[in-house]
Amino acid sequence: MAATGTPPPLRVAAAAALTVPGVAGLQPRLAHRLAAAASPTWPETTAQNAPEAGVRIDRVPDGSGWHIEVRCVLTEGHRVVDTARDVHDQVRTAVLSHLAAHDAPVAVTVTVTVTVTRIAARDLTV
Repeated sequence: MAATGTPPPLRVAAAAALTVPGVAGLQPRLAHRLAAAASPTWPETTAQNAPEAGVRIDRVPDGSGWHIEVRCVLTEGHRVVDTARDVHDQVRTAVLSHLAAHDAPVAVTVTVTVTVTRIAARDLTV
């Protein structure tokens, strides 16, 4: 499958981000949250529960690659800069591997922006 026909690899990027130690979850954008609130479907099927709601992928205007934005919530006790760097590297590597497996051009570029939206406190109750 050529890169032009390949759907944006949202699930690959979301899964990669969630494997990084210190990532508690992905933060949906406002549009996803509003859609989930207005959805007449069961809560299990809304965008709010889709992990890829915290990832946005756009094609570069000239078609030479992808820009990925990851919005994540971190757990307390991890250095933000290190965890964000690990998310960046993990997502970029996973998406490049996914694209290569789907016959993307060798010169495809993938840029990743990681935004930490909050830090979740650890639950210390036993």
